[in-house]
Amino acid sequence: MIGTLTPEEIDEILTKHATGRIGCTDGLQPYIVPVSYAYNGTYLVGHSRPGLKIDIMRKNPNVCFQTDEIDDLENWRSVLVRGEFEEVSEQREKYYLMKFLVGHLQQYHAAETGGFKELLMNSERHPPAVRPIVFKIIVTEKTGRFGHGWASY
Repeated sequence: MIGTLTPEEIDEILTKHATGRIGCTDGLQPYIVPVSYAYNGTYLVGHSRPGLKIDIMRKNPNVCFQTDEIDDLENWRSVLVRGEFEEVSEQREKYYLMKFLVGHLQQYHAAETGGFKELLMNSERHPPAVRPIVFKIIVTEKTGRFGHGWASY
């Protein structure tokens, strides 16, 4: 059976997980990349080093985000979020969002490429080129589906 997740189930999945994929486009080519995140019920918080993902989202802030739980081919739950990228530059807000993000990520094992160790250090000790860019994905739409009891391929 394939079904639709309730708003509460969607929020549960977004809140309990720490990784997903952002989809963005430069108008010519879609780009999908995994990210670590935290969700507060209104927006997703993420961080990144400068690069293609940030360049694309700065030019076109309309993005989507996807995360899921997959037990096997017959039992899965998937959430898709549509939203708007917003880079955070105000230092106080950036500090609190980073604190929220790091607090959420501390319960998971983070990969070296995620820059998690850098997040835990005092950013004043890092040159500006390696300071993380903090951003929000302001949620405009959330949908979710699930599969249960039979392979849905």
